[in-house]
Amino acid sequence: MKFICSNVHDDVSKGLQREYFVYFVPRHTVVCEKILEEENVYNLMTIGEYPLYIVPLDEDVLSFELDLAYKESQVDGDTSSLWHIAKAIHKLEFSFGVIPNVRAKGKASVCVADILNRMQAEEPVNSPDMVVPEINTFILLDREVDMVTPMLSQLTYEGLLDECLHVNNGSVELDASIMGLQEEGKKIKVPLNSSDKLFKEIRDLNFEVVVQVLHQKATSMKQDYTEVTTTTQSVSELKDFVKKLNSLPEMTEHINLAQHLSTFTSKPAFLGQLDMEHTIVEAQSYDICFEYIEELIHKQEPLVNVPRLLILFSITSSGLPKKQFDYLRRELLHSYGFEHMATLNNLEKAGLLRKQESKSNWLTIKRALQLVVEDTDTANPNDIAYVFSGYAPLSIRLVQHAVRSGWRPIEEILKLLPGPHSETRRGRFSSSPSYDTLQASANIDKVADGRRSLVLVVFIGGITFAEISALRFLSAQLCQICCMKGWHMI
Repeated sequence: MKFICSNVHDDVSKGLQREYFVYFVPRHTVVCEKILEEENVYNLMTIGEYPLYIVPLDEDVLSFELDLAYKESQVDGDTSSLWHIAKAIHKLEFSFGVIPNVRAKGKASVCVADILNRMQAEEPVNSPDMVVPEINTFILLDREVDMVTPMLSQLTYEGLLDECLHVNNGSVELDASIMGLQEEGKKIKVPLNSSDKLFKEIRDLNFEVVVQVLHQKATSMKQDYTEVTTTTQSVSELKDFVKKLNSLPEMTEHINLAQHLSTFTSKPAFLGQLDMEHTIVEAQSYDICFEYIEELIHKQEPLVNVPRLLILFSITSSGLPKKQFDYLRRELLHSYGFEHMATLNNLEKAGLLRKQESKSNWLTIKRALQLVVEDTDTANPNDIAYVFSGYAPLSIRLVQHAVRSGWRPIEEILKLLPGPHSETRRGRFSSSPSYDTLQASANIDKVADGRRSLVLVVFIGGITFAEISALRFLSAQLCQICCMKGWHMI
């Protein structure tokens, strides 16, 4: 607001007469208006709003575009993003009906569920004769409930692209040379979404498998080319071959990307970090983990790698003993500079890096939710653990329990995780005593016209691409179960 005001004052001082329009996305605030009034420019302004609450990034991914929500909530104590999230869901309900089943885990999630109920009371969504809602279950999860998963290296194709090249709004920006173009220093954007059929097929696969799939497709195309050039083909066969040729640019694109990713995944440092991540998650070799992190600091490895492992180590150990906590903190500042003190203080304030004050519950949580899965088959997975080659994201395990049997069977485990939890029924089905099983929900909310009911999962504070892949895998699994039992779900 101060910046806007300075521009207006500059125009006035030069005698320029202009019209000023200020549009707030998604809504204006009283604080902003007050600054405009104090600077005596409010009367010169036409104020407007653009209520953009949700941005669709892909067929099955919506974003609130609240990049700083976790930091604002956990470090700054600013919870305004929670109202924003509740308002976005409330607007969604005007199109799809009141979501009857709401399950929330975490302080922020329970707060959003509360705000949503108040909004429904103040501005009801549907009339008594409105059709059955399309979204059957709404699961809200705080990011702080599972901070282990985002600290691990993602091993799906899309996840690795994000780790190495940083996916932003459905695309990556990279040097043209990586894509085989002879344009030194030029940056190009490569879109990554479901409109690319090959990317849609391989995005959620473990990267080990992606390389094999691309090799098989390239070999198949080469064989087809040989057959076309050496034998007589019918018109329909030639047409099929031409269709395959149309996918050649995408094939070349992903082969180049996979080759680039391989330069990262084949490095001893990357493989060593993966081993250490799994060692920390298994929580069995405290001294080895401590020495590894100490070595990273002394070698001055890329800074982003060190806090990730340190946070992972702290969370799974329920904090670090005071002596080790002080030592690692001091060594990190000596190696990377005292300008990072604010970052370390913020991590401590958010509870991600702390001194040990109680016994760790991680082993109990890990065993109860079967987070570590031995002998994971990444090529033909039967569990969500394939996305991290043996570790099942805690967050998605909670979703899995929520939609299969409800949270009551794991209530004692939920109490060991940060924040409260709640399960409620809303709308015209709120008097129903049974909402703990998927079967009960499906029977109550069966859609008469054959549409499939949906489960909406919302993460407050961000989600990784590996977790999205795990959700898609879980969705496909549940679809098969639901079809077998006559339910409708995606």
